[in-house]
Amino acid sequence: MDTQLRRDVRWLKIYALCSTAAFAVLALSAFQKPNQSKKTKFGEIDVERINVVEKDGKLRLVISNRDRSPGPIAYGKPFGYAGGSRPGMIFFNDEGSENGGLTFDGKRQPNGKYSSTVHMSFDQYNEDQVIVLQYADENGHQRKGLQISDRADVPILEVVKLQDSIQKMAAGPEKDAAMKRFKP
Repeated sequence: MDTQLRRDVRWLKIYALCSTAAFAVLALSAFQKPNQSKKTKFGEIDVERINVVEKDGKLRLVISNRDRSPGPIAYGKPFGYAGGSRPGMIFFNDEGSENGGLTFDGKRQPNGKYSSTVHMSFDQYNEDQVIVLQYADENGHQRKGLQISDRADVPILEVVKLQDSIQKMAAGPEKDAAMKRFKP
């Protein structure tokens, strides 16, 4: 082979080796885990919902607007009424059950009537709220204060099941008596 051809083949080999090495570095770096300790800083963000979760995905805190708010959750599963009614923060225990929160709303209707509520509550384990700090105003009819409740030792899911069965009863004295006995 002549000298020019040998030189061209050598440069082609070097180019192929460098290109292959560069491609390998690029391909391997694409599969690297990002640096978890690096924090992202924002001056301001707009969000509809923030879920604070454990490594296993279990909810610890939800901050949300009205539409994206969760309904009640026990052991990681929704129960009772649907979400979308209580903007604010909802706290969850280690088992994925709701155990308190801070909710709020307020607005004036086109007819001039208004309502405003701020509600902070703490739930008893496996039950409903037992400590409530609340302000509520329905067009001038106000309730405000600290409420401490002593609840029977009955799991919240059993209370909801009983409440649902009473609601399904036909209207009449039997349902009225059941409603009087039932005090969640």
